[in-house]
Amino acid sequence: MPKYQPNGWHTVTPRIVVCDPQSLIEFLRTVFDATGEFRTGAPAEIRIGDSIVMISDGGGLRAAMPAFLYVYVANADTTYERAIAAGAMSLEPPAEMPYGDRRAMVRDHWGNTWQFATHKQQG
Repeated sequence: MPKYQPNGWHTVTPRIVVCDPQSLIEFLRTVFDATGEFRTGAPAEIRIGDSIVMISDGGGLRAAMPAFLYVYVANADTTYERAIAAGAMSLEPPAEMPYGDRRAMVRDHWGNTWQFATHKQQG
């Protein structure tokens, strides 16, 4: 069967469109230990854990628009602290959820909402 997406990519890939994508990429590196580089004329391919998020510059046919992403991380508390230190606004401090996640939520400078969690093993 022919492969229809690049190696390492999932079938659905989030794409965030913002003004000043270079600064958002630096925020993602700081908060999520993301990797990847800003590219002129093409979306940046930023890896967070095992996932790729495309980051594009707003303008022309693409208007900047906020995203809402749920990200699993090794430690929700530490990630929350890094996000706040990097200038994010707290929407929800870390708390235990009834479905087994320890979850927090922030909004970044570009209007994106990041909900991140550490899943606690049950049973």
